[in-house]
Amino acid sequence: MAGLMSRFTTLFKVKANKALDRAEDPGETLDYSYQKQLEMLQKVKRGVADVVTSKKRLQLQTAKLEESIVKLDGQARQALAANREDLARTALERKTLIQGQLQGLDAQITQLEQQQQTLIDQERRLSAKVESFRTQKEVVKAQYSAAEAQVRIGEATTGLGEEMSDVGMALNRAQDKTEQMQARAAAVNELVETGAIDDLTAPAGSDLDQQIAALTAGNQVDSELAKMKAELGQGGGPAGELPTGASAEAAPAENVSAEEPQP
Repeated sequence: MAGLMSRFTTLFKVKANKALDRAEDPGETLDYSYQKQLEMLQKVKRGVADVVTSKKRLQLQTAKLEESIVKLDGQARQALAANREDLARTALERKTLIQGQLQGLDAQITQLEQQQQTLIDQERRLSAKVESFRTQKEVVKAQYSAAEAQVRIGEATTGLGEEMSDVGMALNRAQDKTEQMQARAAAVNELVETGAIDDLTAPAGSDLDQQIAALTAGNQVDSELAKMKAELGQGGGPAGELPTGASAEAAPAENVSAEEPQP
């Protein structure tokens, strides 16, 4: 069972990887990577701004503490002038405390300046890297687009593309169906001609009946033609001679015309 699940998991990963590979657009991937680098660069710039802001705040505090030191020093002098050594001591103690705070602030300011310089250097290097990546990204996208166009043109020309393959398969199927229909039509014609099957469009009766009927019709036509020739006097001697009955009927007419008196 464990082996089956392992094979199923491997097969799923292979199919998923293949599907992702088909769906992945290198141009979109490069644009996404470039966007992420810009976001990182923006974070570095904000970090530099934050460090500078913190340094400025410490510098403002340092300036206030320095003013306080000057003020406390003046107060201590005034107290001594007024024979108030206790007040002068208190002022000097506060002065000493503030001087310690100033030393701590100076150390923090120095550390922030170092961080600021480090972030500025990183920001410059990252900015140059991002700019270089942007240029390279556009070159790769242009190359990929050109290669993709060449592949599509090549597939369209050679018929290797998916759409052209479908068209080619449809054409082959059409040719196969046409050849099948032609072969079937030839077979039907051959069967009809040999008498293996009857032609439903032909007159009723077998082929033998049709031949006998044609012979009978031919004899009838010959008989009627001979009868017509006999009636027209063309059935006896050669063509152009009158029949015997016609000459006998014409003779009396000639005799009658000869016996008529002369005027």
